[in-house]
Amino acid sequence: MKMKKEYVYRFLIYIVGLLFLAFGLTLNTTTGLGVSAIISVSNALSEILSVQIGDTTLALYSFFILVEIVIHIYISKTRGGLDLKKIIVFDILQLPLSIVFTRVMNIFSSALPMLAELEGSLYSTFAFRFIALIIAVIFTGIGAAMSLDMRLIPNPGDGLVQSCSDLFNKEVGLMKNIIDLINISIAVILGYAALGRLVSVGIGTVAAVLFVGRVISIFNRLTLKRLKKISGLL
Repeated sequence: MKMKKEYVYRFLIYIVGLLFLAFGLTLNTTTGLGVSAIISVSNALSEILSVQIGDTTLALYSFFILVEIVIHIYISKTRGGLDLKKIIVFDILQLPLSIVFTRVMNIFSSALPMLAELEGSLYSTFAFRFIALIIAVIFTGIGAAMSLDMRLIPNPGDGLVQSCSDLFNKEVGLMKNIIDLINISIAVILGYAALGRLVSVGIGTVAAVLFVGRVISIFNRLTLKRLKKISGLL
């Protein structure tokens, strides 16, 4: 009974973490100051195609999952030492997670207005949008920490970073920075090619790159041991 209760806590913490993450990523987009690097491409496509960001993010996440599967098959064939069937199952399970996650993003996107478009109101001022950006970074960091700490199905963005880290034998933090830079570069190219202007990238993007990791670190320092204990991971 105790183990069952701990698993329920683990699942609830994971779900709350994903909700926080979805809210943080979506709130970041509403500031008009730039979005998180991991969704910069999907945000650019959202503006170019005039569709909801959750839909373009689902397409991007599906591509990430496909890349992960290819990488894991390659590693298994060239290096061995992997339980390939188990890893592929976890890769594929990221797809239903992505569907639910991006539907939640669409709900938040529909509920939250684009602050810069609320002309003449307090909400459109730079000061208010900057405060919203800070809140978005905090929610993104806490959400990422809570979902990752529970060691269940990873977000496809994190899964891609981990699989690329395994492929190139590079530290996870360095690989995340590389993938973030690639995403930002593609978003910039798409924006100028399709709309003739910068899309997705701004101080909000820089803030996310610099401070989401710090929020994760601080949150884990304050709560990781307690979260792992109540979820049965410690």
